[in-house]
Amino acid sequence: MTTAEKIYRNLPVWLHNAACSIEGWRINRRRYGNQYERIYAECAERAKLTREQLIQYRDKRLHKFVRHAYETTPYYRAKFREWNISPDDIQTLGDMELIPILTKREVQKNQELFYSDRIKRSELIDAHTSGTTGSGLKFKITRSAEREQWAVWWRYRDAHGLTRESLCGVFSGRTIVAPEKERAPFWILNYPGRQIIFSGYHLNDTHLPRYIEKIKESEIKWLHGYPSHLALLASYMIANSVELANQITHVTTGAENLLEGQREIIERAFNVRVREHYGLAEGVANLSECACGEMHVDEDFSAVEFIESDTVDGFRIIGTNFSNLAFPLLRYDTGDIATGIKDEPACSCGWGGRIVRSLDGRIEDYVVLSDGTRVGRMDHIFKDLTNIRAARIYQSIPGEIAIRIVKSDCYSKADEKKLLRELSDRLGDKARAELIYVDFLPPGRGGKGRLIESSLASAGIAGPPGKPRIGLKRRLRLRRAKTDTIGDQDSRNPIRKLQQTLLSTENTRGGTPYPVVGKSEFRQLERDSNR
Repeated sequence: MTTAEKIYRNLPVWLHNAACSIEGWRINRRRYGNQYERIYAECAERAKLTREQLIQYRDKRLHKFVRHAYETTPYYRAKFREWNISPDDIQTLGDMELIPILTKREVQKNQELFYSDRIKRSELIDAHTSGTTGSGLKFKITRSAEREQWAVWWRYRDAHGLTRESLCGVFSGRTIVAPEKERAPFWILNYPGRQIIFSGYHLNDTHLPRYIEKIKESEIKWLHGYPSHLALLASYMIANSVELANQITHVTTGAENLLEGQREIIERAFNVRVREHYGLAEGVANLSECACGEMHVDEDFSAVEFIESDTVDGFRIIGTNFSNLAFPLLRYDTGDIATGIKDEPACSCGWGGRIVRSLDGRIEDYVVLSDGTRVGRMDHIFKDLTNIRAARIYQSIPGEIAIRIVKSDCYSKADEKKLLRELSDRLGDKARAELIYVDFLPPGRGGKGRLIESSLASAGIAGPPGKPRIGLKRRLRLRRAKTDTIGDQDSRNPIRKLQQTLLSTENTRGGTPYPVVGKSEFRQLERDSNR
């Protein structure tokens, strides 16, 4: 935790709200300042283009952007020579197959080479991302790129009757109050942004009644946030016969995939259709749900390709961020999968973008804390840890997690300390973590990398509450039956069982277990469990 964060946490509530509102004012000024209204007006006009006009606009912008990448970035200057191609070879989206697909790891390895030499760094804004594999990427964007991205997002919201004046209850992954806090308020106010931001780390049966009281007394009509958080609120409301159906008029989701089980629970609780959109900080792809319930590609914002996957059913989402001239990414692999692509959409809404039936990416379980609180979107802890190549969180006991990490060559003790601080900041004293270093993480369920693997029934988000889960729990049980390394005493110790199982299977190469950190804390956990 930084000094500023320590100071913030010790402030009285009114100063929390003041600090949040000052930051909200700063962000609003940056996002919606100079030229935003013009950018939004142009964006809104493009929604009226026919399918053919939209494709022409996209391809023209794509060609211009490819030339810019070649002429102004060291990476693409060298690569175009290596590939023996010219920017003139790229006239349409179909021509992009001449360029190899770009991975996040390749960008991380050569990051400085991707920056355009025509744009001053001092004029850029910091951005970062992570993803379900726990591998972070920090980069910079232009102010106009940020404004265009928000213009596209508000075009989608406006289509559903929302405006920037609408009061919104936000459920995201920001640590806005200390996780160990046990008394309300579990929210802060952003007056300029018209937001009440709710903590995602206190969503349990003890505190949820206070959340609902705040939603009612503030007369919030729009809820937005992670489906995993909104599903927790909705599940509690259903179980306790709480109704907000006459108050809430809009529910929108982002950052995670909206699963059918979540949609059913949320729509049942609020009696309103959930709307979703898909976007990334890298700006390489954006999809928005229309009034008819179809997910359309925003063709005017980025150049999106769907490449058939060799490993799972569906198509890899590959994108080019032609809105960000500072950090061009051509054919960037998002790591996400789409299904049901309609190249010739016939939708009565009038939007001309291709239609995607469903998305499979960033699907997560929860981490369950010792008090039963469920925490989703754990990818936030890895956002600035760019020396971690991949990570996965395993849980079979509430309040205990094991994190397997693939390090880069630059990973150091400082990165480890920062990771432990991030874990402490988000989970408080209600969960303990064991870090296990490996040099490979096998694909998760469905052949994709996945951040959280949980065997706890209470950690699932894909179905109704209480539905039993299978997967890691079953695999661990089968492994225990096959190994002689866990003795009778260890078999009564669930923490030791998890550690031995992890070390004796996927965390070994050539029969040698990788080192485990945080052993003193783990020993204390063993002593506690044997009492």
